[in-house]
This record gives sequence, structure tokens and C-alpha cells, in this order.
Amino acid sequence: MTSSPELLASLRRQFEHWLFDLPEAVGGRALRVVFAPLRYAYALLRDAARGELGLHAMSLVYSTLFAIVPLIAVAFAVLQAFGYQEDIGNILYEFLRPLGEPGRELAGSIMGFVRNLQGTILGTVGFVFLLYTVLSMIQKVEQALNFVWHVERPRSLARRASEYLVVMLVGPAVAIVAMVLLARFEASEAVGRLSGLSGDPATRTHLAPYLMVIGLFMFIYVYMPNIRVRLGPAAVGALFAGALWAAVGALFARIVVYSAQTAAVYAGFAVVLLFLVWLYLSWLILLLGAQFSFYVQHPEHLRTGHEEIPMTPALRERLALSVMCLVGGQFLDGGPRWTLSGLAERLDVPGAVLDDIVSALQLHGLVLDAEDDSVVPARDLAAIRLDAILEAVRHEMPDPRRPAPRPVPAADEAARVADAALGASLSGRSLRDLLRPPG
Repeated sequence: MTSSPELLASLRRQFEHWLFDLPEAVGGRALRVVFAPLRYAYALLRDAARGELGLHAMSLVYSTLFAIVPLIAVAFAVLQAFGYQEDIGNILYEFLRPLGEPGRELAGSIMGFVRNLQGTILGTVGFVFLLYTVLSMIQKVEQALNFVWHVERPRSLARRASEYLVVMLVGPAVAIVAMVLLARFEASEAVGRLSGLSGDPATRTHLAPYLMVIGLFMFIYVYMPNIRVRLGPAAVGALFAGALWAAVGALFARIVVYSAQTAAVYAGFAVVLLFLVWLYLSWLILLLGAQFSFYVQHPEHLRTGHEEIPMTPALRERLALSVMCLVGGQFLDGGPRWTLSGLAERLDVPGAVLDDIVSALQLHGLVLDAEDDSVVPARDLAAIRLDAILEAVRHEMPDPRRPAPRPVPAADEAARVADAALGASLSGRSLRDLLRPPG
């Protein structure tokens, strides 16, 4: 008798066959266009149901609780130079608007903590702790987006120091100035006459907060992952996440209004629970938008998602040779060095797959990681044999966890002969011979 997990797996395989294989087999552009949005919807629902995005969102909620006051304090200090420090409270309230009146009170309390922090003389330990909480939160955002984009390697320490500083100092200033300009532009009479919304500004639907959220999502999608994200997919993902955030916010506000009984049970603690739930939903929406942008840029991963990508030994060998050719060619030409994300985009393979191959090459002393996350040859190209490149991905480094089977003389001899034949077929050729053939 078939068990429930096996039955569900069988139904899933049949549904995927109907969704992905049937339009290609039947043919017709119209059918493929109709099935395209269904594929994206299925991929996002499947990834959300797996729970990994939810775990990253929970981790970000935990980090936010520690970092929200220090982060706003840093932004407050930066914006004092522009005279916009008080606008942070408005931005915070717009984010907490779905909580209703408790959201306004919570925003006021957080801003009170920030002002107290601004007026307190912090010691070295206190300053280091605040800086650590902010940097830890930014790092967790990068880790979550790297997971979405199948990137195994985070930024190097040198890049984190510089690029995280940009997020901490430049990001708040640009965000607040853009928010103020959008609000003033939206409130102008010219825009009101053009849009047919002239009248009482209090009765207008203000779009500036939603445009600001979309812009913030797009900035995070482009800047935070340790891989190059094209502007088009990032914009599509930001629009999707912004629309979903607005819709979920409106629904959440209705739920808060009709949950008076919950507020009576939990008393003053109810606003904290609502705040945690809204934080979780906001982070989950941000990650779903990032996942959508990933699928827009890499639609070939719609079917597999975050499942382990099947690799054959022949494909690993081909990718290892391709990586060494690209890295060695740039070294000989004196051009810009390849990064792991650049190699993944050039070869059109997931970063996680390529990271495993580059790590094997690195363990065998064939490539090195530079401080700027670029990949360079570890030694002279004439000293890198082609059979050594293949051995790096065919014969991994010794590992005590790997089983050591008892010898079978006939089979072991056949494997040895095959390895010797492979080495002889390359005739001792080096990577330089492959890139610059003699004569």
C-alpha cells in the first residue's frame, strides 16, 4: 500500500510534468505564455511551503529586535546633517501603520529610545555592541539573499567593511531625501490636477510610502546579494513584493481591528505580538520578492528551486576545465579578474554548483581567492596540468567520513587503467598549452 508521502511525491511529479513538460510537447507559443505565470506561482508557493524562507525570515526578526534602535540611531545621526532627522519617525510609522493606533504608540516609543541613545555617552563596550548588532543584521540580510540566489560564498571581510558602511551611512540619507521629495511631489497642486485628485490632501491616497518600499526592495535586491543582479529582474521582484506588502498590510490592518478579544487576553503584550507577526510577514515578503526576481533572471531553475541540482562526473569535469580556461585566459590577457558570480553568469550555472567546483580546485592548489572575491591561478599556467584539473573534481581530498571499500583486485586494476588512459590522452598538456597552443 502506498504511503501518504509517496503518494504526494507522485502527485507532485505528475503535476510538474503537466506544468513544465506538456506545453513544450504540445507546442504553441500561446500555450507556453499561458503556463508561464502558473510556473512562477507554483515555484513561489513550493519554496514558501518548504519552510527555508520562513526560517530566514524568523532569523531576521530576531536580529531586527536587537538592531532596530541602533540602526535608527545611526540613521538619525547621519540625517542630522541634512535636517531630516525627524522624518525617520514618519517612515517608521508608515511601516507600522497596519498595527493601527498601537503602531503609532510603538513608533513613538522606539523614537524615544533613539533619542535617549543619542543623549547618552556610550563607552567603548557599548559602542562596539551597537555597531555589532547593526552589522550582524546587515550580514543576516546578505545571508538570506545569498540563499535565495544560490550563492555559497559571502563577501570577503574587506568588502563587508566598505559596502556595509555604505548601507549604514549613505542608505538612510538617500531613503529619507527620496521620501521627502516624493511626498512633496505628490502633494503639489500640479500633480493633483493632472491625476484628477485635486482637493483636500487629507483625502488623497498617498503613494509615496509604497513607492518608497518598492525602491527600498529594489535597492536590497540589487546591492545585498554577493552576485550581479540585473536591474530588470530586480525591478520586477520589487514591484511584486511592494504590491504584496501593500495587500498583506491592508489585510493585516483589518485583522488587527477585528482582534479586540486577543488584545483583551494579552493586554499590553498584544502590541508586541502584533509587531513580531508583522515583522515576520514583512521579511517573508521581501524574501519572496527576491525569489521571484531570481526566477525572472534564471527561469531554468523554476522546476528545481532549492533542491539539490543533479551533477554528473562528466559535467563537473567540463565545468572545472571551463573555469580554469576562463581564469587562465584573463590572467594571460591582463584583463579584469573573474569573480565567482561572474563565472556563474558567464557559464550560466548556479553559484552553489560552481562554488563546489572552485573549492575543489582551491583545495588542490590550482586557484586562489583574492581579497576582492576574485579567482586567480595559484601558480604558473605551464605548471598546471590538464589531468590535474580533472583529478581535482574526480578525486577529492581525503576525508575520514568517506567510506574506504575493501579492495576488489579486478575492479581496482580496471579503475587504475582508466585513470592512466585518461592521463595519457592529455599527453602531459598544461593549461598554458590549451590557451596558447605552441606555434
